[in-house]
Amino acid sequence: MLNQLTTETRNAQTIDIDTKSIKEILQTMNQEDQKVPLAIASEIPQIEKAVNSVINSFHQGGRLIYLGAGTSGRLGILDASECPPTFGVSKEKVQGLIAGGLKAITDAVEGAEDSEVLGGDDLKSISLTKNDTVVGIAASGRTPYVMGGLKYANRIGASTVSISNNKDSKIGEVASVAIEAVTGPEVLTGSTRLKAGTAQKLVLNMITTTAMIGIGKVYQNLMVDVQATNQKLTERSKQIIMEATNADYETAADYLEKANHEVKAAIVMILLDCNFEQATEKLKESKGRIRNTK
Repeated sequence: MLNQLTTETRNAQTIDIDTKSIKEILQTMNQEDQKVPLAIASEIPQIEKAVNSVINSFHQGGRLIYLGAGTSGRLGILDASECPPTFGVSKEKVQGLIAGGLKAITDAVEGAEDSEVLGGDDLKSISLTKNDTVVGIAASGRTPYVMGGLKYANRIGASTVSISNNKDSKIGEVASVAIEAVTGPEVLTGSTRLKAGTAQKLVLNMITTTAMIGIGKVYQNLMVDVQATNQKLTERSKQIIMEATNADYETAADYLEKANHEVKAAIVMILLDCNFEQATEKLKESKGRIRNTK
């Protein structure tokens, strides 16, 4: 039953929160939020398994697909949408699906999350394959839409991961890897956009960032595949080149132009004193890893 889930129980520390001052409410929320990283810490072994699945999918030409409803679905879409500009991957490489479709990003779509069939249908619509990894996200751990999607992914042979905020979750029973960051009762009873949502966002950050590092999208701690799609990112690209090569601003700007605005290629051109074509070939040989170029 719903009231047996820890995410739905009442928080003893906030029973009288409506009588508190603004400062006291903020302090209480801050104290509760500090519990989130600790809840995630115990799940790192499971998160590691999830990252390995994603890296393996990427190496096989597969994708990372997030699946969720409500807040969970929106967080998956948010994380997916930030991967192309940050890591230079296509928008197809990391995708987010939400119960009810794009309309549900801003408006609740009644009943969409209650259909297991819809979860599978949405994965069918993007031609899910066995090379993909599907990450189902649900604070309760029992959302039918997510359950149906994970079951369909299993039938296809795709890798499956669940992220929930309750132990022994239903979706955890379906997924090959179960991440269960138990964040406890919310400040507002059942409002899982709070601690549960924060935990989900942190876990998604960990999965995509670590997977992208694993496939060579990062050199040192620099986003060397960042896409210079606006003035701010163009300046950031130059700064990354400067940091990676100790070049001055003018040199970094010059090589960014010579490299067709490909930051990684510009870095290799400077480090190995080669032209753009040679840098591109060296990166191909090293599977995109600057450290492995010769």
